[in-house]
Amino acid sequence: MSQIAGNLEPYLVLSGMLFAIGSFGFLARRNAITMLMSIELMLNAVNLAALAFGAFIPSLAGEGAAFALLIIAVAAAEATVGLAIVIAIFRNRKTPLVDEYDTMRQ
Repeated sequence: MSQIAGNLEPYLVLSGMLFAIGSFGFLARRNAITMLMSIELMLNAVNLAALAFGAFIPSLAGEGAAFALLIIAVAAAEATVGLAIVIAIFRNRKTPLVDEYDTMRQ
């Protein structure tokens, strides 16, 4: 079991770093497109972790790949809907900054 953890650890560290970069990008930036890219980065970090677990733990071999495909489908749907909303708001407000979107309530 320690050999599995030893080989799995670099993938999980990389996945954690990617997730941290994505969450920082989402929380620190106010540009809607940058926020969408940060969400995609976080979803890819989860994908990497799922595939690593599927590759290194024999009982999860098929489930890791299936879960990764599900995450890819969700990420594609999120990108499509999110980008469509951002483009529609950009056409009306002429700004990609999410701080300006709250004026739509008035």
